[in-house]
Amino acid sequence: MLRTLRYYVVLIGATILHASGTLLGAWFRIKHRPGGIYDWGTSLWSRRVLRGAGTPVQVERRERIPVGGPLVYASNHSSMFDIWALAAALPGSIRFVAKQELARIPLLGPAMVAAGHVTIDRTNRARAMDAYVQAARTIREWGISVVVFPEGTRSRTGELRPFKNAPFGLAIAAQVPLVPVYVHATFRILPKGAWRLRPQPIRLLVGEPIPTAGLTLDDREALRERARAAIVDLRARVDAVPAVP
Repeated sequence: MLRTLRYYVVLIGATILHASGTLLGAWFRIKHRPGGIYDWGTSLWSRRVLRGAGTPVQVERRERIPVGGPLVYASNHSSMFDIWALAAALPGSIRFVAKQELARIPLLGPAMVAAGHVTIDRTNRARAMDAYVQAARTIREWGISVVVFPEGTRSRTGELRPFKNAPFGLAIAAQVPLVPVYVHATFRILPKGAWRLRPQPIRLLVGEPIPTAGLTLDDREALRERARAAIVDLRARVDAVPAVP
C-alpha cells in the first residue's frame, strides 16, 4: 500500500514539474534539440515515475536498434507502464502517437502537444490521416523517433489484439526503419481500470528492424503482418527464457 501511495505522489509531482517545464519551453519558443527540454519532459519524467513505482526496465537486444537516424517503433500495449518503460529505455528523442482524448487532460495534454507527441482523432479518418502525415514530416525535420501502438488500445490480459494499418503508414510515409518491440506483462503492474500497484521489473525486448525505404502505402498490410509476427516471436522468447536477475 505504501508503494502505491508513493507511486501516485511521484506521478502527480513529476507530471506537474515536467509538463510545466515543457510548456515554459514552448512559451519561450525554445526549439527542439536532442536532450533538450522537450526530451527532458518525456524521458526524465518517465524515469522518475518508474523509480517511484519500483519498476526497473530490463532492455534485451538493445544492440538491434539502428543508430544515426530516426525510427518508428511498433509496440504491444497493455498498461500505461508501457509508455514510461519505452520513453525511459529507448535511445534518442522519443515521442508517441496517442488518442486525442489525452490532449484534453489539463496541463499534461497541452504539454504533450508542445513536446511534439502526435494526437489522433480516431473518430475522423481524414483528420487521423492528416495527423500521420504531419507526424511523418516531424520525424524527418526534428530527427525524432516515434512509438506507435498498433492495437489502438490497451489489452486487459496481455493478449495481442488485432493490429490496425494506419500506424504502419507512418513508418512508410517517413521512410524510416520500423523496429518491433515487446513490453512484457505490464498489465500485471497496473491493469486497465485498476488503481493498486503491483511492482515488478519490466522486460522490454527489441526485434530486428524492418526497412521501409521504397515502400508505398499499398504495402501497409504486409508491413503490419511482418511487424506483428516479429512481436509474437519476441513474446514467445520471453515466455521461453526467464529474465536474467
